[in-house]
Amino acid sequence: MIYSVRGKLVHKETGFAVVECNGVGYGCRTSYNTVMKLGDTGSEVMLYTHLAVREDGVELFGFADMQELNCFRLLISVSGVGPKAATAILSDMNTEQFAFTVASGDSKTLTRTKGIGTKTAQRIVLELKDKISSDAFGGTAADTSTGAIPSGMAGTPSAAGEAMEALMVLGYSQGEAAAVLRRLDPSLGTQELIKEALRIMASHE
Repeated sequence: MIYSVRGKLVHKETGFAVVECNGVGYGCRTSYNTVMKLGDTGSEVMLYTHLAVREDGVELFGFADMQELNCFRLLISVSGVGPKAATAILSDMNTEQFAFTVASGDSKTLTRTKGIGTKTAQRIVLELKDKISSDAFGGTAADTSTGAIPSGMAGTPSAAGEAMEALMVLGYSQGEAAAVLRRLDPSLGTQELIKEALRIMASHE
């Protein structure tokens, strides 16, 4: 497994970047959002990677952060969604927008991506909606003994803990998730907390 590549950015274009590490150039398929986060050619960069192996070849996909890589892996876990389609979706929306779109069941927004039809969009929502909720993580709430549940939400430890687990699986740190959850109504359920947290994070992009 190639977990990541770090080195000099020697080339970038829409959907593609080359990172030179110890004299070897690694060509990575990328999303538009990742390309926009990369610096100028010649600068040092790091991409989190996924190696896609098929019968007709091998391709390396690179992402600027773990949140985007996690969303990419969720997408390619859906039947009929390949790496190129997943990258296209993540080029049209950032990770927070994608997670909010799925969590809210908004399959129509996904069809705005070229090549993503109505049936595929509905399948993405159907197969991933639960994965961006407590059920995907075994229904295990965060450990209140370590202070993982944001203060002020102690009355709903299960909902707050499960929402935090969901945000952390998407790649956010415990601190980032807790900071946002503290701002929300403690009476909300898990799904509502996740949706509101993602909406707030998306608005900060």
